[in-house]
Formats: sequence, structure tokens, C-alpha cells
Amino acid sequence: MKKFMYVFLVLVVLIGGFAFWVMSLPVFGSLSEGARLNRIKALPNYNQKDGAIDNLSLTKMKPDNVSYLDMLIAMIKGNKNSTPKKVLPHVKPDFSNIAGVKLTWFGHSSYFLQVDGLNILVDPVFSARTSPFSFLGNKNYEGTDFVKPEDFPDLDVVLITHDHYDHMDHQTILRLKDKTKHFVTSLGAGAHLERWGIPAEKITELAWGEETNREGLKFLARSSRHFTGRLFKRNQSLWSAFILQTANHKLYLGGDSGYDTHFKQDGEKYGPFDLAILECGQYNAYWPMIHMFPEQTVQAAIDLKAKVLLPVHWGKFTLALHDWNEPVIRAVKKAEEMNLKITTPMLGEAVILDQNYPVKRWYLD
Repeated sequence: MKKFMYVFLVLVVLIGGFAFWVMSLPVFGSLSEGARLNRIKALPNYNQKDGAIDNLSLTKMKPDNVSYLDMLIAMIKGNKNSTPKKVLPHVKPDFSNIAGVKLTWFGHSSYFLQVDGLNILVDPVFSARTSPFSFLGNKNYEGTDFVKPEDFPDLDVVLITHDHYDHMDHQTILRLKDKTKHFVTSLGAGAHLERWGIPAEKITELAWGEETNREGLKFLARSSRHFTGRLFKRNQSLWSAFILQTANHKLYLGGDSGYDTHFKQDGEKYGPFDLAILECGQYNAYWPMIHMFPEQTVQAAIDLKAKVLLPVHWGKFTLALHDWNEPVIRAVKKAEEMNLKITTPMLGEAVILDQNYPVKRWYLD
């Protein structure tokens, strides 16, 4: 009996030590400390009691009548149409600069903005899986691995809306950091970047309502309705949308957000926008407040007074239960009903503001 107890204790220590080692790996980033933490605690929507940042509206992770068991059963059941049945087509991206604004989308929320010779990469995720580990998580759809971090020209700005794995990828950042002049992100996410070897002077963190000017471009952080966290502790850093003001255009870079009044408020205060890039996938009735349904995406673009909508957050990997192409099909249908201009570029295909807005329905089986 005593021998068994010794063996049990040794196993507990070994398992505990291994778990501690795993959770301390760089991929999980770091929590804010010092001056950065003081900035977070000074936010008007920081909840001192819970020690976390709140959304501006009450935002539950799930409805009261839905249990986590319900969600687990649904995820296990899955959907046979949640991934494409064939290799997705793509266009070889053209990274040559133009006068004006050119946008190239790579699936999900990763896209490249070229603005009058300046290069901005948004939410770059180019690993094979959306996971802390290369052997776990949902694998990218076939045909979506046509571009690598090394393929990009030197970058003036890498913009990261929030710290979730499908928007802030550790391995991608490591491969981009030496070719990037500056990182702009939401307050608190800079702690991860510093953990990954990026000097503090190359990082600008913005709270909602704060702005920075980089290379003649203005980035203004705005509120969204979502959450953050790379391990167990949620909402220790901000989640944001960003307004990008160029010499001749204004773009709304939406990040992740459930539908709320902030779209209309930003439309009234900062609109109209030449282009709104808004999430349009990974939604479900089990988590209706933290992601938008496609019809809400269209309404959000209308609220923003956007001239054109580009729906993203789909087309690369599966994080929800809907058909892989359902988000864009529903968004296009609703946009047509509402007489809103919508563009649906193929992966790698360029959108050029005021000139080229692809609408080919390449996503139909």
C-alpha cells in the first residue's frame, strides 16, 4: 500500500510538472504586468471585481438555456459539409504596388493591404492549424496554403485585432518579425509580442478611442463585442476593430464582433466608409453574442454607412457547425436584398478600391 502511494505521488508530481511546463510555453504568450497592466486596469470597462475587461453591452458566451454539454455534443456530432469536398481555387497573389488601395485576402481574417506603396498585413495566420500545437486543432482547407510569410515584401505594419489563435499566430509572427517595421495591436496583446522577441519600441498598443499614425496612415481603435484569451484566463487584453484612414480612403477593419449598437455609432461618427471588412463566419445559435450571423454582417455594414462590404472570417478552416460556404452565400443573398454592394474575391485575388470588386461565385460547389 505504501509503495502504491509513493508511485501515485510521483505520478501526480510528474503530471503536474508537465502541465506547468506546457502552460509556460511561449505560444501561450504572457499576461500584462507593470505599466501595461495599469493601463488595462484604468480602462472604463475594466471590471475590478472580476479582474477582467467587459464588453460595453452585457455579453454572455452562451444563452442561459444552452449548456456546455449541448455545445460539446453538437461539436462531436459535427457537420459533413463543414469542410469543402474539393481543393479550393486561388489566384497567385500579385504584391506589386499601385497608387491607391489594393487588398488581397487569404481566407479567414488574414489580408494584405497595399496603400500608396505601404504594406500592411492584418491578422496573419499561415500555420497549418489554428491551435497552439501543430498536431492539434482544425486543419486548413486544401488549397489555402498557397502563400507563406516569407513570400511577403517588407512590411510597414502588422495589425493584430486581438489575441485568439485564428488571428494571432505564434509561428507566423516569428517568421514575420524581422521583416516588419512596426506592430499595431489592441492593448494587452503587446505582452505576447514581447514574449516572442519583438522589441517594445516596435509595438503600439491602442485602447478603444486611441489612435496612432504610422507612415502617414492613421489607425484608430474602436470597440467590438467579443472576448480574448490564449489559455484559461479570459479578457486580460482588449479586442478591437480599427479604422484605417489613408490619404483618400477610409476603411473599417472589423476584427471579431457580435452585432451591437457600436456599428451604428461608428457609422454616425466616422462614416461613410469606402470598405467595411467584417466577420461573416463561425457563428451559431449556441454563441449568438460573440459572432455575427451573415444577415447581421450585412446590417452592420449598412449601419457603418459602408459603400462596399467584404465578408471575411470564413473560407480557410472550420471553427463552427455551419456549412463551410454558408456564410458567404447568406451574406450575398442579404446584401442583394438590401441593395448593398458586396465583393467576394477568390483567395489571393485583389480588390482595388474604386476599380475592381470581384463578385465571381467561386465558392459554390
